[in-house]
Amino acid sequence: MRNQAELEMMLRGYGLTTANILYHMPDHPHMLQTYIWQDYDLAPRFPVLMQFIEFWKEKLDGPLHSVSYSHHRLIGPNEWRKVDGEFVLH
Repeated sequence: MRNQAELEMMLRGYGLTTANILYHMPDHPHMLQTYIWQDYDLAPRFPVLMQFIEFWKEKLDGPLHSVSYSHHRLIGPNEWRKVDGEFVLH
């Protein structure tokens, strides 16, 4: 069922977003730790990523240092074409 939901999201324009989050360790603020986050999101506003960052600021220890991200639409408009026929093989 999850695969069908993911396909529907991709058809609505969602793409795979990966964020590299650097944060200060709570017990050792001079040290940085990295966290990789990945989910489907909509560019250019990235509402899912922004919601996660707000959650981090409100609920988690370890202040954020920086967030870098990449985004790639998995299905683009040029990948769809009209098909008029179909061959069925046993």
